[in-house]
Amino acid sequence: MMHTGVFREKLRAGQLCLGTCVTFTDPTVTEALTNVFDFVWIDTEHNPQSLEAVQAHIMATKGSDTTPLVRVPWNDPVLIKPVLDIGAAGVIVPLIRTADDARRAVAACRYPPEGIRGYGPRRPSNYGRDGGPAYCRAANEAIVVIVQIEHGEAVANIDEILAVPGLTSVVIGPNDLAGSLGHPGESRHPEVLEAIATVLDAGRRASVPVGIAVGGDLPILTGWVDRGVGWLAVGADFLLLLQAAGGLSRSLREHRGPTREGAGSRPPVPR
Repeated sequence: MMHTGVFREKLRAGQLCLGTCVTFTDPTVTEALTNVFDFVWIDTEHNPQSLEAVQAHIMATKGSDTTPLVRVPWNDPVLIKPVLDIGAAGVIVPLIRTADDARRAVAACRYPPEGIRGYGPRRPSNYGRDGGPAYCRAANEAIVVIVQIEHGEAVANIDEILAVPGLTSVVIGPNDLAGSLGHPGESRHPEVLEAIATVLDAGRRASVPVGIAVGGDLPILTGWVDRGVGWLAVGADFLLLLQAAGGLSRSLREHRGPTREGAGSRPPVPR
C-alpha cells in the first residue's frame, strides 16, 4: 500500500509520473528501473509473464517508491484477483468501452460490499499478519484501478466512464484506438489525435488524471506533456535497451568515420 500512496499523491499533486512497460521476465530489469521511474507497467496482455514472474517483478520494487502496476489480459475478475493477491499496487484493464465495463473492473479490485474481490491476500496482508475489517477498508481505499481507453466506443462514452466511483485514472492506448477508428498503424492520424484530445479534455473536466502509453520519441513525449497528460508509459524495456544501444553505436561509428586499411598512424591511448 505504500507504493499506492506515493503514486496517488504524485498524481493528485499534479506531478508528472513516468514509467515504462516491463516485458522481460527477469526481475532485475524492474529492480534496476526503480531508481529511474515512478511506476513500472508489468505487462501480461501481450507478453509471456507468468504469475511467478509478475510476483518477482512486484517484489523487486520493495523498498522503493516505484509503484508496480500490472496490465491484465482482459477485464475478468479471475485474471485480476491473483495479480492483486501477489501484491500489485493496482491493475491496468484493457479495452474498456463503457461505464459498465469500468464498474466491473473497479468491483473486481474491491472487497465487499464495495466490490466482489475474494479474500486471499498473501503478500499484501504481510503473509497473514494483517487482516480483518480495517485491512479490507484500507485495501479498498488504496488500490489503483486504471482502465485503458483504446476504442472509439470508449471515447464516445468517456464522460460516463470517468464518472465511475473508484476509478483512479484512465490511460490512452493510441495504437488500438487508431485501429478501432479505421487507421491501423497510424497513431498520429488526425482523427486519432482528435479522439485523444477529447479524452484529455474530459479528464480535465472530471479532475481524473489521464495517462498515455507511447514509444520513446522525445518530441512526441514532450508534446503530450504540453497537452496536459498526467503520466506517461515511455516505451518498453526492450525499446529503451535498443535506443541506448543503437544511439551509442551510431555515435561511435560516426566519430570513427570511414576507415581505410593501413591508413594513418595509431592514435594515442586516451587518458
